[in-house]
Amino acid sequence: MTPNKTRRVLSLSTLFPNQAQPRFGIFVAKSLQALQRDTHWDVTCINPIGVPPVAFGRYKALAEAARDTSDFAFPVLRPTFRLLPKVGGRLNPRMIVRAVLPLARQMHAEQPFDLLDAQFFYPDGPAVMQLAEALGLPFSVKARGADIHLWGSRSYGREALLETASAASGVLAVCDALADDMAALGIEREKIATHYTGLDRDLFRPMSHMGLRKRLAETFGIPMAHDERVLLTVGALIERKGQSLVIKALGDLPNTRLLLVGQGEEEGCLRKLAREVGVESRVHFLGSQPPSSLPPLYSAADAMVLPSRSEGLANVWIEALACGTPLVITDAGGAREVVTTPEAGVIVARNPRAVRDGIEQVLRRPRNTERVVAAVERFSWEANARSLASHYDALV
Repeated sequence: MTPNKTRRVLSLSTLFPNQAQPRFGIFVAKSLQALQRDTHWDVTCINPIGVPPVAFGRYKALAEAARDTSDFAFPVLRPTFRLLPKVGGRLNPRMIVRAVLPLARQMHAEQPFDLLDAQFFYPDGPAVMQLAEALGLPFSVKARGADIHLWGSRSYGREALLETASAASGVLAVCDALADDMAALGIEREKIATHYTGLDRDLFRPMSHMGLRKRLAETFGIPMAHDERVLLTVGALIERKGQSLVIKALGDLPNTRLLLVGQGEEEGCLRKLAREVGVESRVHFLGSQPPSSLPPLYSAADAMVLPSRSEGLANVWIEALACGTPLVITDAGGAREVVTTPEAGVIVARNPRAVRDGIEQVLRRPRNTERVVAAVERFSWEANARSLASHYDALV
């Protein structure tokens, strides 16, 4: 039974699923969905979508996806704001405020909010800071990784992050390591609370290996032999995620296949690299997959390999471990908060040889599914919602 709603939060997130990008920011949607379902907080979400003056290509699809919905059991409003691709980063908070403030004023007048919330530190945070000042409300802001590492490396971005954190009533980070990175930028460490991601335990759980690989081979058209070793990498095909390092490592890993789940601008380069390394027939691009397709892939793999340059705390780490699959990951973000036992996997340096050695180390170790799953026993969307509700309660 849904708890009685006694408080209202208006959450702003540029990271949120839409019709054109159904997996984009799904973890934000899941967190707010659990907050709405399991706590006394009533959620309204504004998902501003940036569209350039002339919408073409993917921006045309995004413009068409800017429609209000209630797909996650709470209202999601999608106003558009003027976006200047690649050069307009400094302007985005201001453009978001211009698009959102009239809407926020109207909703607050009709049924007042108790709190404003930014689900991403930039550009969401500075925008929510201005909205909170206009509405006379406290606000919370959450850091997830790229928002700190990317924007914090730019002088205007760092200045905006520091100003936002100083003005916020509460600051969250997805892991302790990210909180430490934020403190290194100049944000008060004592003000930052850690808010771990959640996990759908009904979906992400170990599946029997009997016949699983055969079924996946038929589904995706992969000529997979029963004695082959299978590696899985789940993440956007961008340089930061390090799929190129896994492909290079594969050259020294005979009788091993690599399944790449995700899409992105690096796909062409990765396909070319696979040909150059001579592993083209053993690298399979599966594209973006819905959540329901991931547990069989995780469970069928011998290891989930993701040598990222930077992360906060990757949801795919938690999902893989929940399916009983150990990790080979780099020392990025909250890696050491997740790989806490040998059964959970290994943390390696970010180069092909270290990735290869880490894969071999994991593959040599007898797999104990129960101990792998135990590494993520503290993660759930219910726990995520309770923690977020307690954080909000302390701010109002």
